[in-house]
Amino acid sequence: MTPPPIRPHRAPPRPVGALRRAGVLLAAAVTVVAAAAVPARAAEPGGIYRGMGACPLRSAAMKDPSHLQVGCVISVTNGGSMTIGATTVPLTSPITLTFGVYWPSDAPVVNLPDGSTANVYTVVPPANGRLLTAAPLQVTLPGLPNLIPGVTSVFAQVELAGPITDFVPLATGASYPAFAMPIRLHLRNALFGPSCYIGSSRNPIVLRPTTGTTSPPPPADPVTGDPGTIAVEPDPNGFQAIVASFTGATLVDNALGVPAANGCGLLGALDPVINRVFGLPSGPGHNAVVFRDTDTSLAIDPSLADLAAAIAAASR
Repeated sequence: MTPPPIRPHRAPPRPVGALRRAGVLLAAAVTVVAAAAVPARAAEPGGIYRGMGACPLRSAAMKDPSHLQVGCVISVTNGGSMTIGATTVPLTSPITLTFGVYWPSDAPVVNLPDGSTANVYTVVPPANGRLLTAAPLQVTLPGLPNLIPGVTSVFAQVELAGPITDFVPLATGASYPAFAMPIRLHLRNALFGPSCYIGSSRNPIVLRPTTGTTSPPPPADPVTGDPGTIAVEPDPNGFQAIVASFTGATLVDNALGVPAANGCGLLGALDPVINRVFGLPSGPGHNAVVFRDTDTSLAIDPSLADLAAAIAAASR
């Protein structure tokens, strides 16, 4: 007698509606997991705190309870120029500075020429690490027509070469530097290689711009900046913070020196060429920087918790 054929076991068909519901649940689960993997981006503060979203409010340097004041700074320079010897480069795109500040317990001040005093603040880098943001400047080579940018010209990137110090924002209009900022110029050209600089962390170009009048060595003559329009606004939500703004200011410095080039070309072979073209090193009195149309906002508060709450309230 022939046994009956063996048929494979088959599960009963699942209703189409159940399959659709399972697919919807799976898609929802994937969406939730993906959303959890990407952290939500914090809202940027508005109003008088606009641009201060990267202020390092959680930095250990800001949290010392002995600080007399803490604050946030945003400053944007919209024009001006940099002169090295006989070469002047216009600032054709914004230069932005963002950082936190504190006034320590020993209450450092400077005596200004008019007999008044002003607080000296310590600068704290921003939460994202980008204290200075600027687009590269195109520098034409003296005596050479700029037919191929990056070959017959040089792109100079302004970079910090150390911490900003001696920040005295309320020296406004006085003949005293608003800060000391060490920079270097990263030169990019098809022939220069990746490590071509004017200035370095050991030997930087130090800018000490003022809205007052400079006192440069010869052959430069004194030049005068402009504090712009000054306004002080209290926090609109009742917090202790106040915001001082300086709009349309001009800061000048023509007492800076510029060191020789370094690292240009293979084993620095092009350093002498760049030094000869730009007249480097160039001593004080032969160089200048002008920061024009500069808008700065400074939020100050005696309490870090209060300042953080004020900025959070402006971010909703």
